[in-house]
Amino acid sequence: MRKFLSDIYKVNDKILDEYISHWSEYQIPKKTIITQPEKTENYIYFVKEGIQKSYYLNEGKQHIMFFAYNPSFSGVMESFLTQTPSKYYLETITDSKFLRLSYSKHIQLIKEYRELETLFRKITEQFLLGIIERHHQLMAFNTKTRFKNFAKRSPHLINIIPQKDIASYLRIDATNFSKLINTIEI
Repeated sequence: MRKFLSDIYKVNDKILDEYISHWSEYQIPKKTIITQPEKTENYIYFVKEGIQKSYYLNEGKQHIMFFAYNPSFSGVMESFLTQTPSKYYLETITDSKFLRLSYSKHIQLIKEYRELETLFRKITEQFLLGIIERHHQLMAFNTKTRFKNFAKRSPHLINIIPQKDIASYLRIDATNFSKLINTIEI
């Protein structure tokens, strides 16, 4: 976690040690819903092991927005940052191990240390840039290009995440996805 945060923005070692010391170990089994709609996200998670997905339901069908895996943050960030009810689910795909920090402790430390506030502004900027890039890909690229980009960026996920979840994430019909995956070399 230290390296992950330091690569985003260099914080004084003592301040970073103080911040990291408040994160606690947390683990949950696969197929566990961590956050659900109408519930407020009270923790920010740092993924040590495992994969999670965030999704919303429309007419009973999952529409996957994000996958989280090591090294990255996980959680319903909008709900965590604004302390408003979530609009979607966060669920583990595999057994998952995290470090987690409560919102109240996070805010206390952010208020106390300006460097941490800057760090999380930069993290928020990266999150926003990721959303913009994903939106661009969904709007501008055909299904084959979206899949190729995913396979290039995250090849290790293809054999771990169910194909129906990857298809949903890429906004590709599951039937077309199974045809597509057999035509592209990974």
